[in-house]
Amino acid sequence: MKSPNTSVLNAATVRWPDSLWAAVTPPGPELPALAGDAQADVVVIGGGFTGLSTALHLREAGVDVAVVEAMEPGWGASGRNNGQVIPTLSRPDPDDIIRKHRAVGERFVALLRDSASTLFDLARRYQIQAEQEQTGWIQPVHSPGRMGIAERRVRQWSKFGAPVEILSRDQTRAMLGSDAWFGGFWNKSGGHINPLALSRGLARAVLERGGRIFARSAATGFERRNNRWVVETARGKISGRALIVATNAYTGEFSKRLAPDIAHEVVPVLSWQMATQPLSESARKSVIPGRQAMSDTHGELYFARYDARDRLVTGGAVIGPGDKPARLKKAVAERVQRLWPQIGPVHFDHVWNGYVGMTTDFLPRIHRLGPDAFGWTGCNGRAVALSIALGAEFAKAVRGVPDGELALPFTDPAPIAVHALLRRLAPLMLMVYRRRDAREIS
Repeated sequence: MKSPNTSVLNAATVRWPDSLWAAVTPPGPELPALAGDAQADVVVIGGGFTGLSTALHLREAGVDVAVVEAMEPGWGASGRNNGQVIPTLSRPDPDDIIRKHRAVGERFVALLRDSASTLFDLARRYQIQAEQEQTGWIQPVHSPGRMGIAERRVRQWSKFGAPVEILSRDQTRAMLGSDAWFGGFWNKSGGHINPLALSRGLARAVLERGGRIFARSAATGFERRNNRWVVETARGKISGRALIVATNAYTGEFSKRLAPDIAHEVVPVLSWQMATQPLSESARKSVIPGRQAMSDTHGELYFARYDARDRLVTGGAVIGPGDKPARLKKAVAERVQRLWPQIGPVHFDHVWNGYVGMTTDFLPRIHRLGPDAFGWTGCNGRAVALSIALGAEFAKAVRGVPDGELALPFTDPAPIAVHALLRRLAPLMLMVYRRRDAREIS
């Protein structure tokens, strides 16, 4: 796939070709670009997890839907992430969510609780081959003081019936094969997938059920005309009774006119992913032998999971100039060897990145944009399971399900006043996280 013109897309550091998922995933379906005028009952902007899930759930209900995608399904964050399926938010817990959103917050907590199973069930129902493994998700704690985080989360999620349990240090050592952590908790409904394969599988399912997807058709803006939503692209336009904006951290990357209030309420932060060469059978017997997904409590997150070829898929963060992939390979190899010395020398075949949409309070932003128009942003590193579940809710919303039955905590867009400055400074937070992590350990 050709890289987009960087004068249109701020993509100088977005590395699609080196992605493991792009290297191992069969091509997606052939898709037309939008040319001329078109119509649908519902128009979805964005062919990632949210947009495709929305479209698929609408087709299940017999609703005419068309997706307008800037590149191809899964090209953005949905196809570039680590593929961990995590049924929680990154920092806010159920009590935080309910305190802010009250009754709808309780429904949103229930949506989160079930979000991993929603994804795996959807993949099974449509026979999507996405290398999915519902083996659970573990969050180990990296210092004794952070066991309180695990205990609080188990206590709160247990109240809502989530399949969670606390892990002692010995249990964590047995499940992860490392002495690096002091305990943690396990959510049995989580797991991991090949995210690009899931994106392409969802696209096929939409097409097979009569939905339409237009690729290489970046939306440049939308407006309300004659009681319909009109979405403009470079070569055409499409109108619909209802509209979903599902572009998340990439909202402002193709057109500054596309929902600037939404684009400016998140800070797009590059998340780097990397994959080792396949581990030996002896290493796999002790390193995460149950093949769970894992991401810990470091501010500079430590995370890992296996892919279907027994590669350890992990990642890291890097700031400053120079050859960032080479620097990452060295730093993360040293980390992996420190965590799991039994692996031996570590070699990475793939290094890639993509944007994560971060909000200042780590809560997603879900909006009503006008009559029958909805959108959201702010995945905060938890988009895989959440996006699929939100797609089902957006499909209900545009079909007229009352707000009181939706798990959508609507707020007004709240752009960050110093967004441009914060976006430039965001990478420097890595130094803050490292200092905090080291201070707590010592």
